[in-house]
Amino acid sequence: MLDLKWIRETPEAFDEGLRRRGLEPLSARVIALDLERRKAVTVLQEMQARRNEASKAIGEAKRKGEGAEDLMAEVAALKDRMTAGEERQRKLDQDLEELLAGLPNTPAADVPEGLDESSNREERKHGEKPALDGPAKQHFELGEALGLMDFEAAARLSGARFIVLRGKLARLSRALGQFMIDRHTEENGYSEVNPPILVRDQALYGTGQLPKFAEDQFRTQEGFWLIPTAEVPLTNLVAGEILNEVDLPLRVTALTPCFRSEAGSAGKDTRGMLRQHQFEKVELVSVAHPEQSEAELERMVRCAEGILQALGLHYRVVTLSCGDMGFGARKTYDIEVWLPGQDAYREISSCSNCGDFQARRMKARFRPAGEKGIRFVHTLNGSGVAVGRALIAVMENYQRADGSVEVPSVLRPYMGGLEVIGPNG
Repeated sequence: MLDLKWIRETPEAFDEGLRRRGLEPLSARVIALDLERRKAVTVLQEMQARRNEASKAIGEAKRKGEGAEDLMAEVAALKDRMTAGEERQRKLDQDLEELLAGLPNTPAADVPEGLDESSNREERKHGEKPALDGPAKQHFELGEALGLMDFEAAARLSGARFIVLRGKLARLSRALGQFMIDRHTEENGYSEVNPPILVRDQALYGTGQLPKFAEDQFRTQEGFWLIPTAEVPLTNLVAGEILNEVDLPLRVTALTPCFRSEAGSAGKDTRGMLRQHQFEKVELVSVAHPEQSEAELERMVRCAEGILQALGLHYRVVTLSCGDMGFGARKTYDIEVWLPGQDAYREISSCSNCGDFQARRMKARFRPAGEKGIRFVHTLNGSGVAVGRALIAVMENYQRADGSVEVPSVLRPYMGGLEVIGPNG
């Protein structure tokens, strides 16, 4: 959530941030609504003061044996007016809260202008495209030919956008997740967390998925939400907390199932397992000092890149344009891995600095050393990386002409030393 004080003091900067997001200026509306709300608060305070004054006068009159009917009538009238005033203030508070809750984060100054992915800026590439010994096949062609990807069984069980992995491909998927979580905890300084995957409304509100993106989530009949990413529970671990400056940055990671409705994705990536309702992902979350969050973002991207480098995969890093960033981000890097079967780069990791946007929603703060006040932390999140998309990338980049798939060397210890996945795996 954006800082209301900042909007009041720098309305031009606020409107400029919205413009870069492709939105109309709203400073006048926000400031007018806030002014109306503040006036309502002032009127209530004045009525409360007068009510206290009149009540005190009534007590004095009774002690002196004097009549106080007029004062009592005034207090009764003030009570009715205050009830109406409190309801009006609640309504104005709610209206302002809903308006601010629906506004995206404003982009950092160095984020490229543009409203879609065509304006993203390529930062660097790593590695070379593989020299395959035959025509490049897509992952689902390889997996189905091996008898280890079963989309028909998944459709019978759950419908479209699900998959059943079998045999050595199921193990390869598990190996990828274990390798990533081991790398991030043993080498990159993240602490492993095993969080709930069912969360309450407030957790999704804190990270920005609610209220604006409810249709993108799965909700249970009991009112819980299935997490779209472990960013939600990991970031909310500090909700309502006041941390000590010395404890920053906090770095946590988790390997969890994730669930997304893929609303608005009809017709996109319908073949294969690129866009699923259920998938696994290793998530990285940092809670950082405001003055360190930009450096922390660069570090997080390097940690995610390290996974792809260890797997020997060719990729590029791009900075997303203002209009292509997620709702809560002020700056985002996407890592796009090369998929020979698609002859295209596809996102495998997205790392974002959200500034204090989520922290304000969650009331996550820290106490600076030697200072009396408290400040909001900055939160960052990133994929480190998506397990299913890593499986796709390994299959397509390590495919052989005979339809088998070589196992990258770093994964072989997790695969019992297996070097190649062939038929009947």
